[in-house]
Amino acid sequence: MENIKKAKDVLKGIAILALVALIAFAGGRFFSPSAKAPLITSDLLTTKLQNVSDLATLRYKYTNMGKFEQATDFYGWTVPFMTKSFIISYDGVILAGVDLSEAEIQVDGNKVTVHLPEAKIISHEIDEDSIEVFDETRNIFNQIKITDYTNFSKDQKAKVESEAIANGLLTEAMDKAKTVIQALLEQSGEAYEIVYE
Repeated sequence: MENIKKAKDVLKGIAILALVALIAFAGGRFFSPSAKAPLITSDLLTTKLQNVSDLATLRYKYTNMGKFEQATDFYGWTVPFMTKSFIISYDGVILAGVDLSEAEIQVDGNKVTVHLPEAKIISHEIDEDSIEVFDETRNIFNQIKITDYTNFSKDQKAKVESEAIANGLLTEAMDKAKTVIQALLEQSGEAYEIVYE
């Protein structure tokens, strides 16, 4: 009987210790300051922007067709059978964006002032597997050379880039960079006023 009483006392002691531990744990959770998101600083935001710089790029895919034609002139007259020409079709990708690692940021309370560099074309690649040649005119006296294709490719890239810029590619790239910055600031849970200079 005495053993049963000792066992009950031990169980009561364990129950009381468990209850005290539970109350202490719950009290600590309730009364301790809650964890806050880190305060946004210029350095923190700059580091985050450098990490997501690739997300601020805009990919512009296109298909283009161009014609190359070169004739041999003799004092302003086109020499017959000396014209070389070809028409090609190809796909390309232009990457445009803002180099966020060059962004300058100042944080003053809830006001974030951001100076972004200009958006620019980062790369421009032509998918060589997509190139199709149509209507290639060859002649014995004025044959098509590799340099003709190379120079034509450079000219076409410049033409497509100009058209893409005229159609707002760099404006869209700048807007995407601003969207990335806005998303980064919204992650903090605080309301920030963003001013772009």
